[in-house]
Formats: sequence, structure tokens, C-alpha cells
Amino acid sequence: MYPYEVMDTKFIKVNPGKPDLDVMREAARLVDEGGLVVFPTETVYGVACKASAEAINRLSEAKGRTPEKYYTLHIGQKSDLAKYVPSPGLVARQLVKKAWPGPLTIVFELSEEDIEIARGKVGNELFGLLYHDNTIGIRCPDNVIASLLLTHSDSAVVAPSANLTGQSPATSGEQAYEALKGRVDMVLDGGQCQYQKSSTVVKVDSAGMQFLRAGVYEQRDVEAMAQVHILFVCTGNTCRSPMAVGICRKYLAQKLDCSVDQLEKMGYKISSAGTMTIAGWPGSAEAVEVCRVKGVDISGHRSTPLSTRLIEQSDIIFAMAQQHRKAVLDMVPTAADKCFLLDSRDIPDPIGGTERDYYYCAELIEKALLQKISELVK
Repeated sequence: MYPYEVMDTKFIKVNPGKPDLDVMREAARLVDEGGLVVFPTETVYGVACKASAEAINRLSEAKGRTPEKYYTLHIGQKSDLAKYVPSPGLVARQLVKKAWPGPLTIVFELSEEDIEIARGKVGNELFGLLYHDNTIGIRCPDNVIASLLLTHSDSAVVAPSANLTGQSPATSGEQAYEALKGRVDMVLDGGQCQYQKSSTVVKVDSAGMQFLRAGVYEQRDVEAMAQVHILFVCTGNTCRSPMAVGICRKYLAQKLDCSVDQLEKMGYKISSAGTMTIAGWPGSAEAVEVCRVKGVDISGHRSTPLSTRLIEQSDIIFAMAQQHRKAVLDMVPTAADKCFLLDSRDIPDPIGGTERDYYYCAELIEKALLQKISELVK
């Protein structure tokens, strides 16, 4: 006899437009008690299982899967990520912002410091079940039934696809029931899944992003979502902001252990603009020379006027002075949460000054950027 066979697998139809909250609470309570509940996501049906050794052993038996296999944690809302990944890097945060909730599974690699923080938060038993080689795989489904089930559960929940190992994932409640009846406790039938294919899987670490499995998203889709556009803004876009771009590229490449030319492939686009400029002006000779001494080449720089489109396309904006931040917000008021002063004080404009003024300006920019890069890229 199948070791975890149940006498009767409940099959409950749930209206995805207006799920019965009593049913969702019952399903969540069942998961918390160690039961197995099949539920729909926007990709395929999954099997919700409490992240405990006993429940996961039962899940592995139900799917015919080796128990050493690690399962993906599922969360009901993306804010829950902080419980398991204390300080995700910039590219990881970008993916969470743009792709969640949605059909993307992210494998996060944690630093040693964050691993210890996470262990302290979740406890040793749960840590051992969810984390492997300093990584954890997490998915945040874009399906109201999935979200309600996960948010009503008091447990951490893992959820592999609803099928026996070696078979195709179920994309309807009926398919899931036929595959797993007598092996799970409940099937929540929410109709056909939106995409009817598995989630895309990527891994994000200090070196950038690795594409692990195609699914709803192709690699180019994820790369576009993961790209971080950093914009520096000054007045004429011939001194301060071009120097900031060059210095930022230098130290970001060092942080990521790549060449400056590889930064865009790593997911970073860095540019600058001026609030009072016209297109095509080169960087000032003094700025070019100061950067050359610092091992930075900005000789190819040409000025770009600040525009609404450029602001909207940028993910992080660093202004050289308060007047530049004001100019950004006058154009796009909603940019307030992504536009910051590069330094705690205005960085003075060296235009028309001495060579020493330019060096002083570059030193302020460099010091501020070293701090910002250490905060943004873990």
C-alpha cells in the first residue's frame, strides 16, 4: 500500500475571480498541519507543503521523488522575501521589482553574513530544508488563489509542480487530481493555468545573473528586466556627471570582477545627462584629464539633455546637487523614490575653475561612489 495514501482526496472548485475565503483558510490550515494541497498558479499547478522534514518526506513520496531534492519556497507577496534573503543585491532587487509576482523563480546566493542572519531568523531546522550551498530558490506566484493560500498559511511553504516525477506538470485541476488522487489531501481547482508552462529559473549572485531554465520568459526577457539603469545628473553634462559615470564604471567593474566593457552584459547601464545642455558637447578637457589620471577614460563622452523619457527609464538617479534633484522631480514627480543626492552635500561645479578644483570635485565624487556601490552591490 502507498505509505501516505489518503482515503479521499478532496476536490474543491474555487472561483478565481472571487475565492471562498473559508475554503482558502481550510486549505492553509491543512498545509500547516502537514497536509498536501494542490493549487493553481499562473504557470502550472503546484503542491503546497509545509517546510518540515515530515511533510517534505511525504511530499517526496507523493511525487515519487528522491528526498534529497531541494524544493522551491513559495511566498504570497514579494515583501516576504526579507524573511529569507536579508539584503538582496541590486540585480536581484530589480528582478523582484519587475518580475514578481510572476512566472520567475529566483535562486538567490547569499553572502556568509546574510546566511547567518537568515539562519537566526528561520531557525536551524527550516534553514537546513530551504538553503543549499548558500542559496535559496524562491517563487512569488501571480495567481489570487495561490496568493491567498500562501498568505493564510502560518508556515513556510514549498511547492513543486503537481505531477508524478517524470510526467508533465498539470495545468488544470482535473489533470492534477487524476495524477495525484489518493496521494494528496486536497485539490483546489481554479481552472486552466494562464501560461500552461513552467516558470523560468535564474540564479542571481555577486557576479550577476545566470539563466538556468527557460519557461514563460526567455533569456532576453529576463535580461531586460534585470538590467539596472543608473543615471547621473548635473547642469551642463560636461564635468561632474561624466566624471561620475567613468568613476562608477571603474569601481563597479572592480566590485563585480569584470571589465568595464562587460558591465551591460552583467546587467548595468550607466549614463548621464544635464539639466541645461544641448546634445553632443564633449567632456571638458580638465574633466577628461582628471579622469585619465585616475585610470578612467571619458574622452568619448558627449552631452545629453535631461528628459522625461530618460528619467522614467532610469532605476536609480544620482543628482550632483539639490537643484538637479529638483529639476528631475519637476519633470517627473513620481521619481522621488529613486532620485538621490550623490553626496550628503552639493558637489560644487568646477567649470571655469582651476585644475585643483577639478581634482577636488573628482575626489568628492569618487568617495561618494565608493560608498554607494558598496551599499548597492552586495
